[in-house]
Amino acid sequence: IIEYLFEKVEKYNVQDKIIVEILESESIKDYEKAKEFIQKIKNSGMQLAIDDFGSGYSNFIILQELEPDYLKIDGSLIKNILKDKRAWEIVKAITSLAKKMNIKVIAEFVENEEIKRKLEELDVDGYQGYFIEAPKETIF
Repeated sequence: IIEYLFEKVEKYNVQDKIIVEILESESIKDYEKAKEFIQKIKNSGMQLAIDDFGSGYSNFIILQELEPDYLKIDGSLIKNILKDKRAWEIVKAITSLAKKMNIKVIAEFVENEEIKRKLEELDVDGYQGYFIEAPKETIF
């Protein structure tokens, strides 16, 4: 799959349009191997996003080791920021840290205007969820 990705990206010259997402997971055991892959992504002109950050057992070392361009905060935190002060404080802390590290922040599970407005207080860079647009079967 990796070879296919790089082959097609090069063939169609779309490096600047591709963001590769990897799941934030405790299952990344070999950071050296992961860093090699990410360096190859970045050297090709693509960008990296860490998906579902804040789910499971988040490991902040991933931000240092993998140097992502984007951090996507998991929807399990975002959907609760209006009713759970702890969720709000965690999202605020993750966003603050990411901003200090020059990492753009994307909020998943933005399902209504109230959640989006609350996230705007943190200067979140992007939003995903039904409030922004419902998933579609086709993109064209």
